[in-house]
Amino acid sequence: MKFVDKIAQHGKRRLFYTFEFFPPKTDQGFENLVSRIARMVGLNPLALSITWGAGGTTKERSLDLAGLTQLEYGVDTILHLTCTNMEQGTVDAALREAKERGIENILALRGDPPRGEEHWIPTDSRFQHGVDLVRYIKSTPEFSHFCVGVAAYPDGHPDRETTEDGELDHLKEKVDAGAEFIITQLFYDVDNFLQWVDKVRAKGITVPIIPGIMPIQTYASFLRMTKLCATRVPPNLMSELVPIRHDDQKVKDFGVDLAVDMIRKLQRGGIDGVHFCTLNLEKSVTRVLEALGLAGNIPTLANRLISDIPAPPERTVTPHTAADRATKELATAPQPELEAGKGELNAAADWDDFPNGRFGDFKSPAYGETDRWGSSAIQSKSALSHWGNPQTVEDLTTMFLRYLHSKIPTTPFSPTPLSPESLMIFPHLEKLTRRGWWTVGSQPAINGLPSTDEVVGWGPKGGYVYQKCFVEFFVEEKDVERIIKKVREEGGGWVNYFAGNVKGEFSTNVPEGGRNAVTWGVFPGQEITQTTIIEKESFLSWKDEAFSIWSEWASFFRPGSQERTLLKSVRDERWLVTLIHHDYMDSAALWTFLFKGENPLV
Repeated sequence: MKFVDKIAQHGKRRLFYTFEFFPPKTDQGFENLVSRIARMVGLNPLALSITWGAGGTTKERSLDLAGLTQLEYGVDTILHLTCTNMEQGTVDAALREAKERGIENILALRGDPPRGEEHWIPTDSRFQHGVDLVRYIKSTPEFSHFCVGVAAYPDGHPDRETTEDGELDHLKEKVDAGAEFIITQLFYDVDNFLQWVDKVRAKGITVPIIPGIMPIQTYASFLRMTKLCATRVPPNLMSELVPIRHDDQKVKDFGVDLAVDMIRKLQRGGIDGVHFCTLNLEKSVTRVLEALGLAGNIPTLANRLISDIPAPPERTVTPHTAADRATKELATAPQPELEAGKGELNAAADWDDFPNGRFGDFKSPAYGETDRWGSSAIQSKSALSHWGNPQTVEDLTTMFLRYLHSKIPTTPFSPTPLSPESLMIFPHLEKLTRRGWWTVGSQPAINGLPSTDEVVGWGPKGGYVYQKCFVEFFVEEKDVERIIKKVREEGGGWVNYFAGNVKGEFSTNVPEGGRNAVTWGVFPGQEITQTTIIEKESFLSWKDEAFSIWSEWASFFRPGSQERTLLKSVRDERWLVTLIHHDYMDSAALWTFLFKGENPLV
């Protein structure tokens, strides 16, 4: 059903809500998200929405997930779709595939600013702005049946390309082109949001506005998302959040209470529905709905007749769908055997509530990061100005060193400034980088520091956290051979490695199916929690992403230029290597292995 029809049918008798998910990067993360969605569907959302990666990078996974939620779970699904920097034919193909999957709702987004010739790829020139996609869908007979929504930014668009009044004019243009509903970017200033709604209505825009709500999950993810989305954070919120930032459980509890208070205030302001940005996590959203009195009394589905022709659809079901649904419901029903993740951590609903570091656990539905609305890792001209115009390997070494010395705030592989945790091993990272081994990920060894520690602490208060030391870097192939030889001859069983290149070549000394828990915590009344796990699948997922970043960075420079030639050669010739030392009680163990012994590597 069209989303606007569902809103009208729902009426104003009680709050409606929708859930947003992003397609996980790994197969097991995808499978576990399916189980999670099966449980969350029981909370009776009015619709689900599935995000879309920049330039269509998640096209297949986004369409598969949206098709599953629409067809198998019978929940009306809103597919996000960006239109800029997409290759010719991608938009049409995506719309056709959405139609084939029974999807009737599209959230039409611009994505990254259009790059055109600057990007040097054959992008679809028909689409420069979100309004172009709205107009195209509504004016094309093949696609005009779609119910189209658009995005809006109560705190202002992150690109800050125009004034607030200019943004409202753009929003009005999209509605006039056929947009039927608006979903907003996340925000935390409810008073400002309600004032913004009044300004929208004053422009003559009457379509439903659904505010985006993101319960705070961790302090780090809150900072990352609010920076990414240019969200205005009220000073009183920060004054309450900062004192508890080192207690992840208190932060999560605070996030639930804040979301509940925001929604109640929105309801008093005349808002009838909200859109939850779940980050693929379950527990906080469930707790918010429970506090609002909306999670109970879930009706059971009535029995349906199995028929080859499902008509009427509310009383019949096809044999394929019936068998598939039965399988999934058996898989998600309470069982004596614990589902993936639960036996190792806590419960199915919250076993991955405390992701830590870039790796996390590849089985988690929340594995990987989302930017919500289809922006790529490299998009800011200011960021590119920090990285310069590298023409030699030495230029790249200089850039990575400038980042380590906090002279530039980011690199293409590190979207935030160097963390205090990395400063604990700064001399070692600097030594590797000066050698031309460009470090892109690391952590020090930690042996039982309090979970409230300001630098490495995480999880609830009263616990202790542990870390194995690891470092990750790009190196030449000849150095990979030296590393493998030293691990084999001098590692003594203490050192594991993963190494891979863009061609798909891969090497490791970790047994098939082996997993390295490199961050874990012990907390009162809980099982041991493992939050950072490095194994083959997560490494390969990140390896592919890392080499695609070299490709994307190269694409900003003209074909044949020294910069482009250099970056492509790095992509084609270097390897990504991760080294892990298992002696977490010796903080110098990994560095001693690298820099000393019979054959020092550096």
